[in-house]
Amino acid sequence: MMEGISQVLQRISNIEDQFSPNKASNHKFQSYMDGAMNPKIGQNSSKTNGELANKAVATNAPADINSLINQSAHKYGVDPKLVSAVAQTESNYTQNAVSDAGAVGVMQLMPDTASSLGVTNIYDPRDNIEGGVKYIKQLLNTFDGDVSKAVAAYNAGPQAVKNYNGVPPYAETQNYVKKVLDLYS
Repeated sequence: MMEGISQVLQRISNIEDQFSPNKASNHKFQSYMDGAMNPKIGQNSSKTNGELANKAVATNAPADINSLINQSAHKYGVDPKLVSAVAQTESNYTQNAVSDAGAVGVMQLMPDTASSLGVTNIYDPRDNIEGGVKYIKQLLNTFDGDVSKAVAAYNAGPQAVKNYNGVPPYAETQNYVKKVLDLYS
């Protein structure tokens, strides 16, 4: 069965490559399936908001992206490991990633969200990451430091999290939260 799924995912990837205006797309469907197929279940972290914000955290991100993540995390008082987990889940640290929904860059910001955060160039890694970290900070503040709710809101929007008083019962969002928290722990 897994072989069949792998073949389907490979075919989808090939089709995306053929029709994508940007060959380096983030393959959102593949990322979604990877999260859905991951047997690990993320758990809430016991880290407090900003606990590591003043420390640089090494990740598997490229050095320039890692540096920008650490700088913005320090500026906004957000744990750089959380930012890295979101960036890895969103785009695998790929600045030229554009989702089918129109989200752009390392932090996969929607243009309207980016604009509301004061991002002047969504395609610039520094602006994109700073906007994403600023948004994470706003969401952490909105949900009283609850990382699970903030991460869910990053994916599904804050209103959905408020409507359900927690992670919405959407498979995509639940898998997203699990993946981010697994990377963060």
